[in-house]
Amino acid sequence: MDLFDIANKKNNVLKPLAERMRPETLGEFIGQEHLLGKGKMLYRAIVTDNISSAIFYGPPGVGKTTLARIIAGYTKANFIEMSAVNTGTSDVKKIIADADNNLKLYGKKTILFLDEVHRWSKNQQDLLLPSVEKGLIVLIGATTENPFFEVNKALLSRSMIFQLNSLTDEEIKKALNNAVKSPKGFGNLEIEAEPEALNYFAVNSSGDVRKALNALEMAVKTSGKENGRIIITAEDAKECIQRKMALYDKGADSHYDTISAFIKSMRGSDPDAAVYYLGKMLDAGEDPVFIARRILVHASEDVGMADSNAIQVAASAMTAATTIGMPECRINLAHAAIYVACAPKSDSVISAIDSALSDVKNKRDSGVPPYLMDAHYKGAEKLGHGTGYLYPHAYGGFVKQQYLPDSHKNNVYYKPTENGMELRIRERLKRLWGEE
Repeated sequence: MDLFDIANKKNNVLKPLAERMRPETLGEFIGQEHLLGKGKMLYRAIVTDNISSAIFYGPPGVGKTTLARIIAGYTKANFIEMSAVNTGTSDVKKIIADADNNLKLYGKKTILFLDEVHRWSKNQQDLLLPSVEKGLIVLIGATTENPFFEVNKALLSRSMIFQLNSLTDEEIKKALNNAVKSPKGFGNLEIEAEPEALNYFAVNSSGDVRKALNALEMAVKTSGKENGRIIITAEDAKECIQRKMALYDKGADSHYDTISAFIKSMRGSDPDAAVYYLGKMLDAGEDPVFIARRILVHASEDVGMADSNAIQVAASAMTAATTIGMPECRINLAHAAIYVACAPKSDSVISAIDSALSDVKNKRDSGVPPYLMDAHYKGAEKLGHGTGYLYPHAYGGFVKQQYLPDSHKNNVYYKPTENGMELRIRERLKRLWGEE
């Protein structure tokens, strides 16, 4: 071993555990079987060195950068790794010029791995587009943000989108055990980690293997020793990793995904799922008034006339969120969410108003029938306003007469379902009007 080997070994030891344990081959890579299982398209593209422009999309610590570096080890192309955070327009121009020279002089294509690709401006993305179109540059972008919102459509259309998922608890534990045993990790130390400790790291890392490895490293450095062995207990684990944070960022995709799941759980009549997503949002600091608004909309949009009490319960929760606030209003929000989730469902209200609005916008209105016009002002009778109007209470509360304009008189907007109270409403309307 020469001085360079000694220096390299020392530098590797100084690197964080997560960096030392970063997989270097597809065989070492943990997780993402849906993309990297043998026979899968991405796996075949990597091992045959036929990777095309791609976007790796997923939460932190799931292997986006690692996968790009593994590609660098398989390809014969010139591989460039950059971060969009510190890459300017001049850097983009230089990359394109160098890629052009490499292709002309050496016949080598260029793969550009751009971390946090969503941070590139539209101008920078547009600048790279012609080179990607011509095949001069193969772009591999990594992002935690939804690429369909953050990456230019033209660039996106020329790239494959691969979504990487959070690692499972078992996959996290596999990475932790590897770190304990591997020479790249702590294989040269005698470490005894209680299964409960590794399980705690896994459960509380939110699928982020980097977070789990950082916590393990802290535990190894700070835990006590017995007979030369480092003992990591469950209590040590709790001190070395922050409490699990819900995968929820009010400014990112998870915000929209979670509120969507919350609404769909209420619509799907699953109170358990509705309360879970409610708890996830509240734990992450979501504005309770925002949540209350969504429940209030849902109460009419998806419950509606099937149970008109739903909107009252939702409105009360809105009042509580506005006047009481957290933490007490969590109970009111849960009350409302459970009520509307358990209520019978009908979308007849939204169908009725949307159909009516469509007719208002798109069909000529022949005007209010004269007998329905205001007859309270002087001279109205001479114009025929109100003449012929049948006062329902004079006929026991109901009398048949046309209320819609002639141009719309046969239109039906409100179509009650057979769910909840609407069955009774449907039967009553049929009895009164003699039709569906």
